[in-house]
Amino acid sequence: MAEAERIIGTPDIPEAEGAGPEQSASGSEDGRRPGSEDGQRAAGEPKPEAEPTPEPQAPVDAEAGADAEPEPGPQSKGRRKIAVLFGVALFAYALDLISKMIVVAKLEHHEPIDVVGDLLRFNAIRNAGAAFGMGEAYTIIFTVIAAAVIVVIARLARKLYSLPWAIALGLLLGGALGNLTDRIFRSPGVFKGAVVDFIAPKGFAVFNLADSAIVCGGILIVLLSFRGLDPDGTVHKD
Repeated sequence: MAEAERIIGTPDIPEAEGAGPEQSASGSEDGRRPGSEDGQRAAGEPKPEAEPTPEPQAPVDAEAGADAEPEPGPQSKGRRKIAVLFGVALFAYALDLISKMIVVAKLEHHEPIDVVGDLLRFNAIRNAGAAFGMGEAYTIIFTVIAAAVIVVIARLARKLYSLPWAIALGLLLGGALGNLTDRIFRSPGVFKGAVVDFIAPKGFAVFNLADSAIVCGGILIVLLSFRGLDPDGTVHKD
């Protein structure tokens, strides 16, 4: 009997065979438990909030920023009007001075030149009076008045913010300087000099470009006053 059992062999014990799977199952359970506990912990913890994505900013145009300049203030505007005033005055003065130099050199002591038939002539004369030949006996007085006008205009220019007033005062200043130059530097003497006139319309007094500038500036000032526009740019209604 013992010999037969030895030949046949001892069968495997099921318990021994099942030990392996049980151990592997238990091992897998042990392996799952830590993971499941970690998952529970992860589920219990609050999820971190996502950081907000910054919105893309529009690119800054450097050229546009450079082109945007602040508006000029009242002081800058006043300087521009003063520049206009003296620019107009310089133009009127230069035109009058050049025309008188040409008349003295080419026309004085010569026959008048007909420009438009008998309606307009160029005739060089010396005028010791005011504009259009008035008040020849008061040459010194007119010289003082011209100098006073220049001083008043120069002082008024500091409060000048109106372009029309700048043009009007520039015409006055240029005309006054033109005639004052003749009063000082021409014969018969200082402050007694005779003004050179040469524009001779038919039936009207002879005058020069300085007289024309003074008259045009005066007319413009009257119109601006009627409209209620002041030299500082304000408008008033009476």
